[in-house]
Amino acid sequence: MTQVVRSELILGGQKSGKSRRAEALAQNWLSTDSTRSALLIATAQALDGEMRARIEQHQRDRLSRVPGMITIEEPLALAQTVGAHSHANKLIVVDCLTLWLTTQLMPMPSGSKPTPRASIADTLGTWHTNATALCAAIARAPGPVVLVSNEIGLGVIPLGKEVRDFVDALGLLNQMVAATCERVTLMTAGLPLTIKGAT
Repeated sequence: MTQVVRSELILGGQKSGKSRRAEALAQNWLSTDSTRSALLIATAQALDGEMRARIEQHQRDRLSRVPGMITIEEPLALAQTVGAHSHANKLIVVDCLTLWLTTQLMPMPSGSKPTPRASIADTLGTWHTNATALCAAIARAPGPVVLVSNEIGLGVIPLGKEVRDFVDALGLLNQMVAATCERVTLMTAGLPLTIKGAT
């Protein structure tokens, strides 16, 4: 198993093995020292029945694979949460940055329909400021931080302007976090490819 480093960004498509790798790193971290702990910061929100069922399934799977990892839910204040919870003996997993960005760019209060912004440019200041703060929190964290994000920019360019803007924003966010992290791993079909840092 690959050793835990100070910070790692795990990228990949849907069902590529991103979360599994993050969980495996957490389990490896916990297994080597009984004084260590692990925390998952979950950014998903259960805004409909299907998403609620997905979250519950993820919780059950995670509990069986990494029973020692505690979970807290935080859809927005990632920088503050990483800063508040990180210490030298605690590994933090953030899963995932894609949903965190979605919440910022397309807020969807419970019981209502999404309200797309006019353009990503309209909210560039807010999400970019939050992303900068998150990168600073990762750099300052005394313990290891593992972040999960989707790579969605490899396919056909979407037709809708809002979707194109979101793909652009996620690509920029991934670049910012990748520049901050010590290691970047791309997951494909459950297999890791190290694209930055030591394996």
